[in-house]
Amino acid sequence: MTKHILISGASVAGPALAWWLHHHGFRATVVERAPSLREGGYKVDIRGVAVDVVRRMGLLEQVRAASTDMRGAAFVNKRGKQIATLDADTFGFRHGDDTEILRGDLAKILYEHTRDDVEYVFGDWITALDQHADGVEVTFAHGAPRKFDLVVGADGLHSGVRALAFGPEEEFLRRFDAYISISTVPNTHRLDRWELLHSAAAGRMVNVYSTAGAADAKAAFWFSAPPLAYDRRDVESQKDLVAGQFAGLGWEIPALLDALREADDFYFDPVCQIVMDRLSTGRVTLLGDAGYCPSPASGQGTSLALAGAYVLAGELATDFAAALPRYEAEMRPYIEKNQALAKTALRGIIPQSRAFAWFNTRMIKLMPYLPGRNRVLEQMARPIREAANALVLKEFRSPADRAPSS
Repeated sequence: MTKHILISGASVAGPALAWWLHHHGFRATVVERAPSLREGGYKVDIRGVAVDVVRRMGLLEQVRAASTDMRGAAFVNKRGKQIATLDADTFGFRHGDDTEILRGDLAKILYEHTRDDVEYVFGDWITALDQHADGVEVTFAHGAPRKFDLVVGADGLHSGVRALAFGPEEEFLRRFDAYISISTVPNTHRLDRWELLHSAAAGRMVNVYSTAGAADAKAAFWFSAPPLAYDRRDVESQKDLVAGQFAGLGWEIPALLDALREADDFYFDPVCQIVMDRLSTGRVTLLGDAGYCPSPASGQGTSLALAGAYVLAGELATDFAAALPRYEAEMRPYIEKNQALAKTALRGIIPQSRAFAWFNTRMIKLMPYLPGRNRVLEQMARPIREAANALVLKEFRSPADRAPSS
């Protein structure tokens, strides 16, 4: 009998896994708490082995066609004067076939290529898991209970599956005493595939960008702070919190904060990681940010999710009974290498002093004139490149490949 696998989460990790499960002959059901597919969102990178995963799915050209097509970035002072610029690939440390796309655009592509072969249930979520030797009895908030051969939590940083199967979020959260907020704002700067960054104060960074074909822009507020108490479901109080952190600062910040209050896609979260000593318990396992969020500072969350989906589905197809420990063994070094990027990257994203911010932009401004410029850039990019390729993708055969020839 065909194995039936339940996936919680319909962002990137969940639909990517659903694609590979169908490819390998499994039945997949995806349950998503949101009432419909969540489009939009911030820009994400697909690097290294994750590019090869997308290529093997036959989706690379479509992903490239939907890329952000950014041209570059500029650091500006409080008067809006550009004080240093970088081309997009150098700014994003992209190399070779690496690409960048809006999270929602990637989710939409994955959904469109799975919705005819995969059952999607929107507006519902898992409330209980009862494991048995032959499967998992799953209770939903709205739908009738159902039994599955395996449950995969691909439901992000605040994973409900992880909480049910492994315990409270705080047990696995590694904090960096930093926060990020992203919202859609009017493109008042008339940015054309361009990004502006402003170090507003020590521990405060704002960036605004507009991607290919977008009429509006995105504004991201990064700031350092000790752990803050707030209600994760109370969006208005989170907007107040962000506004308070940037109150009284210059450049275009007051107007951006006004626009943030009107945004209907407001996002706010700590900059943190999920670090677990095991990814599976019985017939429940975790994928992507739910099990190994590397934090937005690493820029590697989407790549980890795509690669993880490929490995998990392939191992399940190879030997279902032994798949989960094999999945973790394959992924563990790759996860650790990519999570290690975050702390160093965060120091550059949120300068902790005005002197460091000044030094940073001065170095960027002088970069074109430095002797050995390419060598310096290579040294800066090498840790990201090594982490992005710190996994050798196995060749997993599909059922058609395994079928005996006539």
